[in-house]
Amino acid sequence: MISFVLNGEPVEADVQPETPLLWVIRDYFKLTGSKFGCGMGLCGVCSMQLDGVSTRTCILPVAAVEGRHVTTIEGLGSAGNLHPVQKAWVDNNVPQCGYCQSGQIISASSLLDRNPEPSDEQIDAAMSGNLCRCGTYPRIKRAIKQVAESKAAAQHYDASAEGGS
Repeated sequence: MISFVLNGEPVEADVQPETPLLWVIRDYFKLTGSKFGCGMGLCGVCSMQLDGVSTRTCILPVAAVEGRHVTTIEGLGSAGNLHPVQKAWVDNNVPQCGYCQSGQIISASSLLDRNPEPSDEQIDAAMSGNLCRCGTYPRIKRAIKQVAESKAAAQHYDASAEGGS
């Protein structure tokens, strides 16, 4: 039995410890937002957050997440309560086919959690392992920058409200 926290809820899975996390999430827990792409951890389609860090789950044995926190695309937000990155994706019309988008969004949100105001180079580096066959990279970058700018504006507003500048 493997125990971990999935999208904020403690869970247990009675699976073989070497089973890739992607398949446990998709088949055991029926959360199918994360997709299978290359099966070698190269394309980023299967990305989920492991303790807040974007991680390729097609090659990660479920035993490696024992006691840890896993966040899938379903755990970031919902139709009625979009995560800021999901909202920026909609605002910037990022998805075309949509197949890679859950991995893209997971990686972007992980980046912004660690670095709320990334440079173009930092965005490129963080997103470089996520492949998009439709080539929506300019829109992806624009959406990430939109979230970063809105966070910066909110921080400035909060500081102003407290008497700072």
